[in-house]
Amino acid sequence: MSTAVLNQEVLLSSSGVKPEDVIAVARHNAKVVLSAEALAGVERVREHIEKLAHSDIPAYGISTGFGALANRHIHEDMRTQLQKSLIRSHSAGMGPAVEREVVRALMFLRAKTLASGRTGVRPVVVQTMVDVLNAGITPVVREFGSLGCSGDLAPLSHCALVLMGEGEAAGPDGTVRPVPELLAEAGITPIELAEKEGLALVNGTDGMLGMLLMAIADLRLLLTTADITAALSVEGLLGTDQVFLPELHMELRPHPGQALSADNMLRVLANSPIVASHRVGDSRVQDAYSLRCAPQVAGAARDTVDHALMVATRELAAAIDNPVVLPDGRVSSNGNFHGAPVAYVLDFLAIVSADVASIAERRTDRMLDPARSHGLPAFLAGDPGVDSGLMIAQYTQAGLVSDSKRLAVPASVDSIPSSAMQEDHVSMGWHAARKLRRSVENLRRVLAIELVTATRAIDMRTSLSDGALVPGPAGAAVLELLRATVPGPGSDRFLSPELEEADRLVGSGAIRAAAEKATGPLN
Repeated sequence: MSTAVLNQEVLLSSSGVKPEDVIAVARHNAKVVLSAEALAGVERVREHIEKLAHSDIPAYGISTGFGALANRHIHEDMRTQLQKSLIRSHSAGMGPAVEREVVRALMFLRAKTLASGRTGVRPVVVQTMVDVLNAGITPVVREFGSLGCSGDLAPLSHCALVLMGEGEAAGPDGTVRPVPELLAEAGITPIELAEKEGLALVNGTDGMLGMLLMAIADLRLLLTTADITAALSVEGLLGTDQVFLPELHMELRPHPGQALSADNMLRVLANSPIVASHRVGDSRVQDAYSLRCAPQVAGAARDTVDHALMVATRELAAAIDNPVVLPDGRVSSNGNFHGAPVAYVLDFLAIVSADVASIAERRTDRMLDPARSHGLPAFLAGDPGVDSGLMIAQYTQAGLVSDSKRLAVPASVDSIPSSAMQEDHVSMGWHAARKLRRSVENLRRVLAIELVTATRAIDMRTSLSDGALVPGPAGAAVLELLRATVPGPGSDRFLSPELEEADRLVGSGAIRAAAEKATGPLN
């Protein structure tokens, strides 16, 4: 989903990064700059690892094996080989390659943790990862391989392998080419991993966190767009705007998101002749729930997104590794790599996405049914019977909603023990993130179909009333934008390209921007 470029350059320091920095690097190729302060801190902390690496004190992942092999002592002259073997063996992902933006977010967030000075790597490791990002080289990361505990192990290992000059990667043009060739063209020297560095490169929740941050950004746009399409459906169905008055929301039921969504809808419907028309001679007392309760559903979704952002922000402030170097120099094992906090909110958001899509589909179906659409032709067809209008567009919408309902089944309640029962409870956060991405895409498409339906209904209202029933200024602005590329009512035609164009306009933020020309900035 397209978003505006937020930063051209992102500074990576020991103090961490902001959510918008992750979006800028992942989606907009913002250049990453490592601060001198961060590199100096990384170098200082490395001294503690060097001491452990050359001592007889057992330290997990430095002088021992990994996982269930943690009790195996590794002789000093094999400890660098230990790190290389870790990355090679853990690069065991399968399935299709995940999206470029996911890999970039994954790498940037791991670089953020490495730069924190808590992992014990050498400065060259952080710098090389940043150099690979800035060169536009994208490791091939496979769909399956992470259980969301002990970090996103396989995905991060596939990235680390590229830093070693091995594995698979695509260049800036997206073409997969030999890794040594890509690194050489960018002037990057492959790294020889030293003690603990392989472990530090793979032990984080970076993949699931990156996908969470992008989903939050997408949902913020889509929830505002859902308020707009819901308001257009209110116009298309001759609904009332009186249920969106502010005194009904923050004063009587103080959920912040609900009040914001109601305010959006009220402003989109402001000065609408269509809405005003039904106030005289209309025997209806109340609109259907899918219209009347739109702010309650979208508002609850907003509040859930805010909770998810709180969790994501805390995770962004974390330095996740095992073992980790504490400020006093102690190297301590821990369980901070467990993805439960992130996995839970990823699952929460899949519920949100499915439900907002579900209520939007109900509004669409109502506009297509002559028994419930208050005078509109069946399926908004030009000549019902000869034409089928938007009948099958609603089928597509229903299929998307059904898929999202399946995707709302939580991944985080599942756990399959691994590593010979040493890792006997895992979060499945990576899987929660992968299904959320698909659910968010489904929601975007569902809203695009509601947009096409509502605007066609409004056009038909105007035509049937000889121009008396027209939308308010916000609805008119959205209609003008959409009609530049998506035709209005008429005989049946190849519909798929029009729905895809509406999807593009929703995802780019163009629909929101069009409405805001009339309303001012929406929530």
